Amino acid sequence: MPFTQEEVETQLKKCEGWQLQEGRWIVRKYTFSSFMKGIAFVDEVAAISEAFKHYPFITIDYKTVTLRLTSQEEGGITAVDIKEAHQYNEAFEKMRSGE
Repeated sequence: MPFTQEEVETQLKKCEGWQLQEGRWIVRKYTFSSFMKGIAFVDEVAAISEAFKHYPFITIDYKTVTLRLTSQEEGGITAVDIKEAHQYNEAFEKMRSGE
């Protein structure tokens, strides 16, 4: 069951960097020190996504990786999207602390 817009906004306050877009996506841009670090992050995103069997839209612009999440089959943002967003943030922090 999708969250209401108010519920999404409440959840995003606890999920650094993520924003609601067009009322149906949550989006975050991650910036890296090099192209290859961004690609390594995308590999981590792929592993997390595969574990959830729930996949983000991914855009790679040189050193910036943008992730967009929604649960299309549910018609909006769900708890799965929020959980995944937290795990992507954790992966980013681990990579950043290793730089």
